[in-house]
Formats: sequence, structure tokens, C-alpha cells
Amino acid sequence: MDRAIDSQISEMGGSEALPRKNGELVFEQPWESRAFGLAVGLSEAGVLPWPEFREALVSAIQESERSDDDRTYYEQWASALERLALDRGLVTEESLRGRAQWLEEESRHGH
Repeated sequence: MDRAIDSQISEMGGSEALPRKNGELVFEQPWESRAFGLAVGLSEAGVLPWPEFREALVSAIQESERSDDDRTYYEQWASALERLALDRGLVTEESLRGRAQWLEEESRHGH
């Protein structure tokens, strides 16, 4: 991991701090680590500046707290990543809907 990105991630505090146990990152589901890796990878590639992602994450967390919707940390993370990917034209809403539908169908079939 890029040292600059690594230090920016480790410096995240408060509500946007990554879930950790004994200093290690904690992921409850496989998709959570993939969403984490995607955000970090896009940042390291210069596609998505980390400060911009962090700001979007804080916004997603605050929005979730205001609406009291009980989204998990990584659901908020994914929401921030999705919003930025859409804003930057990295994906379209249609492609996201199609992928979400495909994933839902796969999960129903136990894949």
C-alpha cells in the first residue's frame, strides 16, 4: 500500500475510523474487504484522491446517523464510493443497478 495513503487511512478518527480489533482491520463479509480495497486502489492509482473519499465517507456516515437507517460502516463506505464513482463518471447508474441485480440473483442461488 502507498505510504501516503496508508498514513491517511491510519489517521482517520472519529466516526470514519476503520473498524479494528487488536489493531487489525475487521471485515464481517467478503464484500467489505473488496470495497475497502477498491477505494484504496482507486486512490493509489490517482483516480480518487483519498481526502475526497474521506469527505464522502464522513458525509455518508452523517447522513446515515440523521436518517437513523442502521447502515453498517461498510455500507456507508460503499455508499460513499458509489457516489464518488458516479460523480466522476467511473460508472453509470444503469451499470450499478444491473450489477446489483446480478449480485442479488447470485446470492439467491447460493453463489
